[in-house]
Amino acid sequence: MTTDSLESQISRWRAYLAARRAVATQDVAELEDHLREQIDGLQRSGLDPDEAFLVAVKRMGSLDALSLQFAREHSARLWKQLVMPATDGGGDAAARADARAAGLAAIGAALAIKLPALFGIPMVDAYAGFYLHNLSLFVLPILTAYFGWKRQLDPITTRWLVAAFLGAAAVVNLYPYSPGGHTEGLAVLHLPIALWLAVGIAYAGGRWGSVAGRMDFVRFTGELFIYGVLLALGWGVLIGLTAALFGAIGVPVETLIGRWLLPCGGMAGIVVAAWLVEAKQSVIENMAPVLTRVFTPLFAVVLVVFLLALPFAEHGIPRDLLITFDLVLVVVLGLLLYAVSARDAAAPAGPFDLLQVILVVAALLVDAAALGAIVLRISEYGFSPNRTAALGLNLILLANLAWSALLYAGFLRARTPFSALERWQTAYLPVYAGWAALVVIGFPPLFAFI
Repeated sequence: MTTDSLESQISRWRAYLAARRAVATQDVAELEDHLREQIDGLQRSGLDPDEAFLVAVKRMGSLDALSLQFAREHSARLWKQLVMPATDGGGDAAARADARAAGLAAIGAALAIKLPALFGIPMVDAYAGFYLHNLSLFVLPILTAYFGWKRQLDPITTRWLVAAFLGAAAVVNLYPYSPGGHTEGLAVLHLPIALWLAVGIAYAGGRWGSVAGRMDFVRFTGELFIYGVLLALGWGVLIGLTAALFGAIGVPVETLIGRWLLPCGGMAGIVVAAWLVEAKQSVIENMAPVLTRVFTPLFAVVLVVFLLALPFAEHGIPRDLLITFDLVLVVVLGLLLYAVSARDAAAPAGPFDLLQVILVVAALLVDAAALGAIVLRISEYGFSPNRTAALGLNLILLANLAWSALLYAGFLRARTPFSALERWQTAYLPVYAGWAALVVIGFPPLFAFI
């Protein structure tokens, strides 16, 4: 390794460490001085620069461990960073620019859902279908644009994303759905899932083709859900207090709440939650993997007990329970995804990995039972939009869970690297979006828009 190459390696190491918000600028400088002392000493002992750098970094410990150490030693500073930007020049300017962009995006999303009213489409019951069709289109394009600006997307990718949103808007607004039809409801439900892939491509930037880029988006999605729920709870308290205060003095605020606070706050809240995940992800421990650790054993116990009780069901599997089955399977898949995202791929198998395999196998058996019930209903009543959508979803989940179980079992037996499971899970993400797009675009004409 030449001197220039060594400096390049140290620069990359310093940049990565500086990205950990628990480590301040002066801490990074101190650690870099220590690293250089280690390298100089190792070179004097006879190691070449390449070997000296690798050994010195190893002695320093992992960057995540260093970040955790500084977080513990400077907890007061850490909590301040949760609510205010750092004060280290360039980082401060970048944080302010990001906050301004996120604020403008949140305002844009809040205004977007009110924009149709200017064209004679007010937010009333008569136009409820229009707002349901376009609900995701009021916010997801803006969120995608925010990440596209932040990641500096290339023009070709940007054009494809714009085309995807325009095509989605054309489909859901021009299709002649039957009033209250099943294909309309399926389109409303699946459109956000299909468009979420566009958000992921913008979020990952040029890294969508890599496992790490897609896995970062998985982590982001989980954290966004948690932040979103927390913001929704806070917004709900605010609305409740507003209604109570003005109601006490006889001032009606139902229209204000129903037509402004709820829709505008909901759209803006999604953008704000995304910004919070981005701004604070390196300050505090990600919550999705933590919750995964808590709920994985609980869901495993529930599914195993349910499978033991299922043969004693008096009337088979009712239709309503099939929907619950799908929700449970989606939750199990989420638990698996976030357990994979938080795990060190190089660590050996442990008890939690065995618990994950038990959970996945139990989910597979539940999926098999659900598929059997769906096939039985189709054989009796024929294909319908809902039954076909349920069949497709369960087949997709079955394939994912089955191969995941095989890969995880191979990892437990030390025959398959854990990275294979990471690759499988992240490579499967477009399958969900593709199926959702098929339901939105293909199902309505296939079933005569009923």
